[in-house]
Amino acid sequence: MNQHHQEKKHLRRGSEFSAWALLAIPVIFYSLFMLYPIVRVFGFSLYEWDGLSDPKWVGIDNYRLLFSNPVLLSSFTHAIILIIFYAIIPLLLGMLLASLLIRGKAPGTGFFRTVMFLPQVIAMVVLAIAWRQLYAPNGLVNSALRLIGLDTITRGWLGDFKTALIAVGFIGTWVSTGLVTVLLMSGMTRIPEEYYEAARVDGAGPIRQFFYITVPGVRAEIVVSLTLTIIAALKTFDLVYITTSGGPGSSTSVPSYEVYNHAFRLGEVGVASSLAVVLTLIIFFINLGVNLIGERE
Repeated sequence: MNQHHQEKKHLRRGSEFSAWALLAIPVIFYSLFMLYPIVRVFGFSLYEWDGLSDPKWVGIDNYRLLFSNPVLLSSFTHAIILIIFYAIIPLLLGMLLASLLIRGKAPGTGFFRTVMFLPQVIAMVVLAIAWRQLYAPNGLVNSALRLIGLDTITRGWLGDFKTALIAVGFIGTWVSTGLVTVLLMSGMTRIPEEYYEAARVDGAGPIRQFFYITVPGVRAEIVVSLTLTIIAALKTFDLVYITTSGGPGSSTSVPSYEVYNHAFRLGEVGVASSLAVVLTLIIFFINLGVNLIGERE
């Protein structure tokens, strides 16, 4: 009897060891491919280094430069502004479009869903080149404005200090709206129709149904949408690089572009690393806040 008990004890220990071993494998891989590079980048941020010669220890001087350089500070401001175009406007448009398609039972929903999602499957470089042509002085945008008699507001949209960032932002809106709409549509299809029938019986109109049934019903999809689009806004590089290269001047410069610019053009790897560290922290805390708010009852 005692021997049988010992065998069961050994088997239990063996199964516990196997479970811990299976858990350790993804943790090790995550540490190697995610945490270790982040630690290395933080280490680079404490040195003055051009990527070739011997690095020189400067401590937090790169961070001091980051917070005292107006161009670098403005790049973060531009990224925050792009959040409006990448996340907030697409969320509002997506809620409207998804509600009209699902609640209005519009025909051709599947086709519309596919068309709306197309910008997500086309390389951003291709989209950026296409939009650069649309925004050109003789492009489709200005041609359409001339056609309706608005010649006075035509311009090189990506070359104007006042409109360049907005023009880039609208490209982000166009790209993100389809993704957000598809996510919200999938959430709205899971809301039981009985909720709306009960609300109509109680005298609730379409607006009250939207705010008291539809919005709470897609809360998880809203959180996912905001998380993805905010990350996309803060990490924008290829779109800015292809359309404006941060110009005119530094009016469309964003942190990801400045990381590339300082690391590979100016040879300031330490400054670029400090930018990357601060950007990573901003992305982490903004999305942590979004998820915490989304989880509240």
